[in-house]
Amino acid sequence: MKTQEFLELLEAHPTQSLLFEYAKGKTIAPNYHITEVKNVIIDAVDCGAGTDFWRETVVQLWESPKEKDSLQYMTAQKATDIFKKVSGMKRMQPDAEIKFEYSNPDFHTAQLFVDDVDVANEHLLVRLVVEKTNCKAQETCGVPVEANTKEETCCAPESGCC
Repeated sequence: MKTQEFLELLEAHPTQSLLFEYAKGKTIAPNYHITEVKNVIIDAVDCGAGTDFWRETVVQLWESPKEKDSLQYMTAQKATDIFKKVSGMKRMQPDAEIKFEYSNPDFHTAQLFVDDVDVANEHLLVRLVVEKTNCKAQETCGVPVEANTKEETCCAPESGCC
C-alpha cells in the first residue's frame, strides 16, 4: 500500500479505532504509540550487480509498558494528526510503499507490509504481513523457478552469482 492510500484510508474513517494485526489473529495492544515515521531511501545493488532505487515510509509502532492496561485504541483521526505533523516537518512521499515496524516479547522485530484492510463497526483493522526475502536477480543468477519454493537462494556458495 502506498503512503497516500493509507493516509486517505485514515481520513475516510476518522472516528474508527485503528487496529493493527501483526500475525494471524494477533493484534497490537491498545497501548501502542507511533514512535517514529521514517522517510527511507533505498539505493541498492543486488547479487546480480543490478541497481535499484526506491523510497519507503516506515512507521514504528511500540507498546507502552506504562499504559499496558489501556483498552482504548488510537483513532484514525489521531493517527492522521500525527502524520500531518510529521509531514509538516519532513515531507512524506505519497507514492512510497508504507511499512510498519513492530515487535513484542513474543514476536521478532520486523518490517511488515499492509496485506489487507477491514473496516467494520467502529474498527479499522490493518492486516500486516511479513514478506520473505527473495533474489531479485534470479534470471541473471540462473535460479530455476522451482528453486524458490525450496528456499534456495541465488547467493548460495555454488550458485555463481555472488
